[in-house]
Amino acid sequence: MGFRCGIVGLPNVGKSTLFNALTETAAAQAANYPFCTIEPNVGNVAVPDARLQTLSTLAQSAKTVETQLGFVDIAGLVRGASKGEGLGNQFLANIREVDAIVHVLRCFEDGDVTHVEGKVDPIADAETVETELMLADLDSLEKRVPNLAKKAAQGDKEAKIAAAVLGRALDLLRDGKPARLTCPGDPEEARHLAQAQLLTAKPVLYVCNVDEGDAADGNALSQRVFARAAAEGAQAVVVSAAIEAEIATMPADERGEFLTELGLTQTGLARVIRAGYALLDLLTFFTVGPKEARAWTIPVGAKAPQAAGAIHSDFERGFIRAETIAYADYVALGGEAGARDAGKLRSEGKDYVVHDGDVLLFRFNV
Repeated sequence: MGFRCGIVGLPNVGKSTLFNALTETAAAQAANYPFCTIEPNVGNVAVPDARLQTLSTLAQSAKTVETQLGFVDIAGLVRGASKGEGLGNQFLANIREVDAIVHVLRCFEDGDVTHVEGKVDPIADAETVETELMLADLDSLEKRVPNLAKKAAQGDKEAKIAAAVLGRALDLLRDGKPARLTCPGDPEEARHLAQAQLLTAKPVLYVCNVDEGDAADGNALSQRVFARAAAEGAQAVVVSAAIEAEIATMPADERGEFLTELGLTQTGLARVIRAGYALLDLLTFFTVGPKEARAWTIPVGAKAPQAAGAIHSDFERGFIRAETIAYADYVALGGEAGARDAGKLRSEGKDYVVHDGDVLLFRFNV
């Protein structure tokens, strides 16, 4: 089960620099001109989680494997993308394939780095991208909703549900608001809204790309972005893509001191990952043994069989039960044997809702 965030924004705001830092690669060419990223670059980032190493040490696991979050570096957008301007059609198609949007906004002044709009204004940049996405969604729904309404009038129950929820999304778009403000009334409406693959229905994380000196506390520009995010129910983080790119090339044992000198307690990667997890409403569970300690990602609210399916479809198909230990109990009692002896190992069935930090062992039969 993979989750992917698409890194978007206007040209020259630091998208590719951030992508390179996040994935610790030079896969995306960072250059001072629009469209230097033509094909979307995809990279998987290990999610930092101190709990995993603790579990691995207790179990004396031979291997430790972090869970991962995918990032897609998508070509820069310009005005008119919804009508195919620039790399518009490709840009929109690539966004449809991701689970969330990481919107990089330039919050720094630099005369050596050109801005496609000729001025530094992160709110205007955000509105440019959002407008193009809304126009694309509006065009899609204005064609789709009338057809659904006709089928609904003829007694098609599925069409009736889809027409209701997509009709509300269309009203929002016509009012200049994103489709993510649509409130599905039940799981069936939520399913139809998800199937519509509306660009503005995806959750958004604003990344304020600031100068090195503003990396700890942000600046006046980033404060405006945080205010916008709060008003939208979105999330925002401050990152200096230039610092992250430098950290990515450092030996691991030197990074802590470098961050301390800059007044930082963690990398931008950690902040983006944590915000991305919250944005996608995800949690982490663990499988632990002598061969391997591994972290896995599932949506909040997932039940034990779904968690098993994150490992292998056969585990979900033949699910019998999940032997479960809470992370705190596993650590406090020195591992699985101690937890079992203390009565802290539980046998949970198919209706068990997995909690963040659960250590699970699945029993299944195929």
